[in-house]
Amino acid sequence: MIKHKFLLELRNKQALSQAFVAGKIGVSRASYIEIEKGAKELTISQANKIAEIFNISLSELISGDKIPDIKVSIKKDVPGKKEKPEIRIDVPQKNLKKFKEVLLYILEKVGSKSNVGMTVLYKLLYFIDFDYYEKFEEQLVGATYIKNHFGPTPVEFKKIVESMELKGELETVKSKYFLHEQTKYLPRRESDISVLNAREIKHVDEVLSRLSDKNATELSDYSHQDIPWLIAKDGQIIKYEGVFYRTEETSVREYEPD
Repeated sequence: MIKHKFLLELRNKQALSQAFVAGKIGVSRASYIEIEKGAKELTISQANKIAEIFNISLSELISGDKIPDIKVSIKKDVPGKKEKPEIRIDVPQKNLKKFKEVLLYILEKVGSKSNVGMTVLYKLLYFIDFDYYEKFEEQLVGATYIKNHFGPTPVEFKKIVESMELKGELETVKSKYFLHEQTKYLPRRESDISVLNAREIKHVDEVLSRLSDKNATELSDYSHQDIPWLIAKDGQIIKYEGVFYRTEETSVREYEPD
């Protein structure tokens, strides 16, 4: 969902007329005015053209501004050293609590399945978060995901798991899944689902029912079809707003006909 005020800001900054932008994306001026007012949404094709006009990425156009409530800093490479950029995330306590309880709930429900290791958990968390955002335009856990070769990866996951292990809330174990080594997690206490409302619990259950039988490769391939992942740059944060441009393959919301 493009922020219409951001569109207006971009156009005014470059001193372009509504008629000019409308012509570039193939709509009437009246239709473009509706888009700038927020009464009408851009198609993915139109959004790509808009991004080209203003010389920004599609993900920048969709986000419109910085991610709220999360501080992210990228450490620049030092000459002569081959270090990956360091992403620093500050997680609010309420988000930390929700992340822990949702993770434990997932493990209680499907963690014993032979296919559910770390990679599958990453994708289940991603689709729980992004599907919820598409359906209700609100965050559930609201974790931060980056794009890597194997699909979306929740940045906070390892740090939170480490803290949970120290507190005896879960245990990490190594196992074999066919010929591959697999990292699995065993819950050591029951989840506190009081942090979730009925709609959130129902949503988590639906995602687990739909996706938890898929193996890591199947889920990674599925995530690679998702627009938020496709428009993100490698190693960078995946924007939640991309869900409003999903195709039929991954969209979970029933939109009203145009």
